[in-house]
Amino acid sequence: MDDLSRPRYASAAITHRWITLMTLCMAVLVAQVDTAVVNLAIQPIGEYFSASVNALQWVVDSYNLVYAVLLLTGGQLADLYGRRRIFMVGAAIFTAASLLCAFAPSLSILISGRALAGLGAALLLPASLAIIRVVWHEPVERGRVLGIWAACNGLAMAIGPTLGGLLITRFGWQSIFLIVIPLSLAALLLAIPSIPESSDPQGRHFDAPAQLLGAIALGSLAFAAIQSHSMPGSAVITFVVAMLALALFIKAEAKRGAAALVPLDIFRAREFRGAIIATTGMTFGMYGTLFLLPLTWQSSGRLDAIGAGIALIPMALVFVLVSPFSGALARKLGVRFITAGGVAIIGSGLLLIGISAHLTSLVPAEMGLALTGLGMHRSSDGCRRRCSCCRPFRDRQRTYQRRPYGRRNDRRCGPRSGVRHGA
Repeated sequence: MDDLSRPRYASAAITHRWITLMTLCMAVLVAQVDTAVVNLAIQPIGEYFSASVNALQWVVDSYNLVYAVLLLTGGQLADLYGRRRIFMVGAAIFTAASLLCAFAPSLSILISGRALAGLGAALLLPASLAIIRVVWHEPVERGRVLGIWAACNGLAMAIGPTLGGLLITRFGWQSIFLIVIPLSLAALLLAIPSIPESSDPQGRHFDAPAQLLGAIALGSLAFAAIQSHSMPGSAVITFVVAMLALALFIKAEAKRGAAALVPLDIFRAREFRGAIIATTGMTFGMYGTLFLLPLTWQSSGRLDAIGAGIALIPMALVFVLVSPFSGALARKLGVRFITAGGVAIIGSGLLLIGISAHLTSLVPAEMGLALTGLGMHRSSDGCRRRCSCCRPFRDRQRTYQRRPYGRRNDRRCGPRSGVRHGA
C-alpha cells in the first residue's frame, strides 16, 4: 500500500467502525426504549384487557424472565456460531415479537409476544457487547465506545417515557410496540455490511446440560421473586428448585473447565465478582422504580401517561449528561471508587423516593430520580469496565492476577457479557 492510499484506507476504516457502533447503539435503543415505554402502558393495557395487577406484572416479567434465562445461551451462541449472525437473529426475533404484541388479540398473546421479545434481547445485547470487544482492541478507545454505548441506555430512558406517553395518549398502547420496529429493522439491515463476523469456538460445543440447568436456576429464581407475594408457598418450592439447579450447574461447569458455558475461573477476579453484585443491586432498584412509579402516579390520578413519562426524565437526563465524562472520571478516581460510589448514590435516590411517596409534591421524587440516574451511570460504567476489560489468569507461580483482554481472550466475551446481563 503506497503512502497516498494509506490515509484514505485508515479514514474508511474509521468510518466503517462508527457505522458499526451506530448499528450496535440502535440495538440498545430498541431493547431499552421497549422496556421504558411498556412500563408506562401497564395501566391502559390493564383497562383494555380488564386485567389484574398480578396478570399485568407478567407483561413486564415475561420479557425479563426469558431475557434472564437465555442470556447465557445468547452469549455462548454468539461465541460459537458468529456474533454478527446471532445479533441479526436477535434483531429479527425482536421485530417479529413487536408486531405480535402490537396486534395481540388477548392478554395471553401479548404476554407471549413479550416473552419472544425477551428472547430477541437475550441474543442482541450480549452479542453487541462482545462485538465491541472484538472490533475495538485499544483500551482507551474501547472505554470511549462503551461510554457511548452506555449513553444510549440513558437516551432510551429519556426519550422512551416521553415518546411513549405521547403515543399512548394519541394512538393507544399498541403504538409503543410499532415504534421500535423501524429501529430493529435498521439494526438488522445495517449489520450485514457494517459488523464483521467473528466467532471463537476453539473446541467448545453447545453445552446442553449447563444450558438447561442454568435456565432452570435463573427461571425458577425469577419466578419465585415474582410470585413471592401472591403465592408464597409456590415461591418457596421454586426457590429450592432454583438452588438445587444452581448447585448442579456449578458442579457440571467445574467438570468442563475452560470449555464450560460459564468458565468458573472468571469469578476468581474480585473485580468481576464485585461488578456482578453491584449490577444486581443497581438493576433491582432501577427496574423496580420504573415499574412502580408510573403505575402509582397513573393509578392515583396524579399524572396521566404523558405526565408520568415527563416526570421520569430527570433519571435519564442525568444519565446522559454525565456519560461523556465517564472515561476521564474512571482514570482519575479509579473504577472501584466510581462503582461503589454509584451504588451508594442509587441507594440514596431510592431512599428519597421511598420516604416521599406519601407527599403530594413530586419534587422529592424528582430529586431521587436524578440521584438514581447519576448513580446508575457511575455504577454501570464501572461494572462494564470490570466485566469487559480484565480476567483472571494463572501465571507460572500459579497465582491469580488480572490483565487486559487481548485478541486471544475473545472466547470469554460471550460468557462475561451473558453473566453481567443476567445479573
